[in-house]
Amino acid sequence: MATAITIVKEDGTGKADANSYASVADCDAYHEGHLYAEGWTEAGGAQAAALVMATRLLDTEFSFGGVRTLAGQALQWPRMDCPEPDGTTAQFVAGGVALVTPHFVIPGGMGSLVTITNPMLVPGNVVPKAVVEATCELARELLTTDRTGAPLGEGIKYESVSAAGTEPAKQIGYDPADRAPVIPRVVQAMLAKYGSLFSAKSGSVRLVRT
Repeated sequence: MATAITIVKEDGTGKADANSYASVADCDAYHEGHLYAEGWTEAGGAQAAALVMATRLLDTEFSFGGVRTLAGQALQWPRMDCPEPDGTTAQFVAGGVALVTPHFVIPGGMGSLVTITNPMLVPGNVVPKAVVEATCELARELLTTDRTGAPLGEGIKYESVSAAGTEPAKQIGYDPADRAPVIPRVVQAMLAKYGSLFSAKSGSVRLVRT
């Protein structure tokens, strides 16, 4: 049974106690257009814990562009200097707070200074819509499958048995690439323009003799 948990949503202000990029209401709205929403809608009291765990996994598994906006913020977002390739970041900003527009200053004529804004960077007090929606997607996945556990027979590539009376009696080869990723590929795609996974596939094969 899931333990009751209070969601503190990161709204772009760099909260020191934030534990989720999305609220239950955000996730309800996201799943209104989802063909496989049952994993979320039927989860009941486990929804908040799923969002917190999803946020935790995204922050652990992903290397996002730029740097954290504030040293004391709890989560990876908001961020400064993170590229926004399309220049169209959906704005999730705390109510009534103006955007921190990325900019730089260059010398102008007659000793003046000119401020140049850069729409190709995510504003420093924004949690992009893609991050919120990726959190919702991962939360639903976690409610239906434990993607952090090692499944039975994970990575078995081959198994061979020696002739009777010889050693070793059995050899099992494991393929480390043969497992579902912790972060589903659809979530990776949703976040691709803001960062990439820390983990990389290994080409080595583990051999176990029994």
